[in-house]
Amino acid sequence: MRSSWTRVVPVLAVAALLLVACGSTKSTAGGSGAVDQTTTAALAPLRILVTNDDGFDAKGIDAVVEALRALPDTQVTVVAPKTNQSGTDGKTTPGPLTVTDVKTLSSYPAKAVGGYPADTIIWALDQHGIDFTPDLVVSGINFGQNIGQLVKISGTVGAARAAAARGVPALAASQGLGDPVDFPAGVKQVLSWLSSQRPSLTNGSAASPVLLQNLNTPSCATGAVRGLVDVPISTGPADADLGQSDCNATATDKTDDVVAFTEGFATLSPLPLTDS
Repeated sequence: MRSSWTRVVPVLAVAALLLVACGSTKSTAGGSGAVDQTTTAALAPLRILVTNDDGFDAKGIDAVVEALRALPDTQVTVVAPKTNQSGTDGKTTPGPLTVTDVKTLSSYPAKAVGGYPADTIIWALDQHGIDFTPDLVVSGINFGQNIGQLVKISGTVGAARAAAARGVPALAASQGLGDPVDFPAGVKQVLSWLSSQRPSLTNGSAASPVLLQNLNTPSCATGAVRGLVDVPISTGPADADLGQSDCNATATDKTDDVVAFTEGFATLSPLPLTDS
């Protein structure tokens, strides 16, 4: 399912604020940006592989790629499905994968894999489609929330799990449905998460990075996202209400991702490598 969405200036504004704060220049498709001479403590280069399940030309992946590549000392590589593969979980394609050169909506170079979201990881890592091991895989930003029972069928989650199974830290990021779908809100949460995790993601860090997490951000019809909460994934019945968020809610019950999300909170949940 698709909806119209006009890129909102705050997406790049958030990234720009981080850029100014670090005193570094924007990276290019081929490598890391140069560090400004005024920077007192340069960040270690960070290599991020971005994928999704909506396809390389989706608005959500475009929004997060543009924000990530605006960060200092950050190399962004895009390998995504050629077509929309929503709801395909961790399915894979037997045999050779067909890969073509494409561009995102903002004309950033990408590889389009003729297969499922997990196939993008297989091609990039197992089949050496890229010549490095990424420090992080970001899968998303997905069109629609992946909470509760939806996690079991999510291709966004499937790609993130494929990366984590290969020892690469991964974040599955999704944006809640709304009118419009507020991708800038999701980008803000991804950037905040990355800022907190970056020291443990860069090569040579003594800290252990978070291996696999699921981030969901509401699209608020009125009001604003009430904050980010760490909650487990709901194990409730499949018919539980996974619909719109009430960002004007006052309830404070945040027992799981479904409850917190529907009450207007962005949710961060640990993901198991499998659903078993």
